[in-house]
Amino acid sequence: MPAWIPASGHALRHAGIHFDAVRIVGCLGEQVAYEIMQFTDFEAGPIVRSRIGERSMFFPLPPGSAGAFRWPAGVEALVRARAAFVGVPALNGLTYPLDWRSLPTAQVPFVDAELLFELLAGVVEREACDVP
Repeated sequence: MPAWIPASGHALRHAGIHFDAVRIVGCLGEQVAYEIMQFTDFEAGPIVRSRIGERSMFFPLPPGSAGAFRWPAGVEALVRARAAFVGVPALNGLTYPLDWRSLPTAQVPFVDAELLFELLAGVVEREACDVP
């Protein structure tokens, strides 16, 4: 497992060092997580769910990759230049309020940034069409 995952509980990690991250709030984050897991046959890479405040999904991406995209409004790219921190839960044990929606694997240690961007754009486009 990646060295940035704590052995127990949870820890804050500086975005842009071990990974960049994309934060998507609320139902949109849930839908995008579902879409990427379905598309990858449940081999999406790490997705962290936060269950406090604005419930969010964090998608860890390879370091330096989040800045290559223009993320839609309401989606936050967390990169080193912004001095952002991301909570990361341990793989097992008590980690509330964080947990894993999808685990990292040796084969898929990060979410694919381009795939995330494409699937997010599709979800945002479909949601915009559903508005009366």
